[in-house]
Amino acid sequence: MTTPQNVPIWQVDAFADRPFTGNPAAVCVLERYPDDEWLQNVAAEMNLSETSFLVPANEPNSFHLRWFTPATEVDLCGHATLAAAHTLLEQERVNPNEPIRFQTRSGELPCVCSGERITLNFPSTPASNDVDPALAKLLLSALAVESGEVLQTKFDLVVVCNDANTVESASPDFNKLARIETRGVMITAPSDRDGVEFVSRFFAPRCGINEDPVTGSAHCCLAPYWATKLQKTSLVGYQASRRGGTVHCEIAYDHVKLSGTAVTVMEGRLKIPST
Repeated sequence: MTTPQNVPIWQVDAFADRPFTGNPAAVCVLERYPDDEWLQNVAAEMNLSETSFLVPANEPNSFHLRWFTPATEVDLCGHATLAAAHTLLEQERVNPNEPIRFQTRSGELPCVCSGERITLNFPSTPASNDVDPALAKLLLSALAVESGEVLQTKFDLVVVCNDANTVESASPDFNKLARIETRGVMITAPSDRDGVEFVSRFFAPRCGINEDPVTGSAHCCLAPYWATKLQKTSLVGYQASRRGGTVHCEIAYDHVKLSGTAVTVMEGRLKIPST
């Protein structure tokens, strides 16, 4: 039986097909949630972009899921959900032939396994163009980008550029970005890579993450946007961070199916002193 002094934890590279690529997330499986301060302290100690905390729900293949950055709890995270599903499958804690259902602050998020690939079914977060011109100017300045269409989702700001090189070479001023009130900022453009429709990067200094390596939840906006532009319902996105990662996307009405693979790179146990 797991005790507060001996908690299993894994580190998983998500949206990756080999170690040390994609986006690392910690996955912590608990019998019940302790206080929020403990959860936040663990996420800060892991010092990854996200730590997932899982607690079994009442139904088979169902788990409560919460996500924490080193600085705060967030409402939605794709790569840490993929990492959580991968861990449950690898540890044989779920039936791989049935959907895994995560109960989250963003509602129920089902995941299915097909071979090595895991597919997440997330609500889409469409972008609108009603951004204040002063905010748009400030954002472009913070990104050191000369021009781009500035959009907004319920979570983030989006800058759409004309070419992939602008995205890949962008060098943001993170102090300026941190003063903009938004969860994160994504910058995107059509891809110049074979087999990839669009590229992107994601910055979230207000959440304690200057640049996130691969952001699943960002593709809930990016995939619908580029699907409309390119007249496609199935697309591949590449997040052009230093680690890099590929996200397969399929538009399903008001949801986006995000698919990828994951690799466990570390497992251990948290040693928590008795109080």
